[in-house]
Amino acid sequence: MLKQRTIKQQVRTIGVGLHSGTKVELTLRPAAIDTGIVFRRIDLDPIVEFPASAMAVGDTRMASVLIKDGARVSTVEHLMSAAAGLGVDNMYIDVNAEEIPIMDGSASSFVYLLQQAGVEEQQAPKKFIKVIKPVEVRHGKGDAEKWARLSPYDGFKLDFFIEFNHPAVDGTMQRASVDFGDVSYVHDVARARTFGFMQDVESLRGMGLARGGSLENAIVMDEYRILNADGLRYEDEFVRHKILDAIGDLYLVGHPLLAYYTAHKSGHALNNQLLLALLEQPESYEIVSFDTNEAAPQSYLRQMEREWSLT
Repeated sequence: MLKQRTIKQQVRTIGVGLHSGTKVELTLRPAAIDTGIVFRRIDLDPIVEFPASAMAVGDTRMASVLIKDGARVSTVEHLMSAAAGLGVDNMYIDVNAEEIPIMDGSASSFVYLLQQAGVEEQQAPKKFIKVIKPVEVRHGKGDAEKWARLSPYDGFKLDFFIEFNHPAVDGTMQRASVDFGDVSYVHDVARARTFGFMQDVESLRGMGLARGGSLENAIVMDEYRILNADGLRYEDEFVRHKILDAIGDLYLVGHPLLAYYTAHKSGHALNNQLLLALLEQPESYEIVSFDTNEAAPQSYLRQMEREWSLT
């Protein structure tokens, strides 16, 4: 049986919120079978729990934000991405502020935390959402058109195109494709950092965003070039980070997807709308488990073996 997974032990870290700029303490804890990923605002009285769910996303400005009873937990996508990449089904995430810490702007710090915690198989079948009919959402027309699509696929593959009309971005590869039957999340995706533009900083901070942003936790560009002294981690780091974000956004559906995700200039809002469109069409998917490893998608088995062999 392909089993559900949680972490073996509690782990903790401290960081800064990208948008709030405030210090945040984050603790990951094991959770029981069928708990899912649950964020907990332990600074509130009473504690507010936010089950990771596409339907709980209430704000998508520059991040995916879960909202419940007026409380928020923001910037969940990088940690959700790491949990998806390492196959963690059940986990509590305790946080003492309204934002998950940005760390270095990628998912690599969260990968490290999960690796330190270790993985533990649980005596229940892992559940997948298998896409059986294509689902698509589109916005805009012409050059402003954006779209995202989920199609049937025996595994998990993502294909993303970006366009920013900026020399530093457009001078790199603007399209990337990742099939986790062939590549490693930890090695090929997790280290891609978020990015931003100096000319947008003042307006974003006026909206209460990007107050904790710096060269330590983002790729920062002026009108012409990258300002980070160490340059890029991948030659296509910009679009690779969009794939990292999409993995985290899509994991808010509640289970790992068996699907082919393709996107053209998508972002948190469109990714969330895609999941909602999927859930609104029950004929487009089914929830599946696998009694034997032989019956499971071999690409997923290879992915899990590959990721945990790197610890």
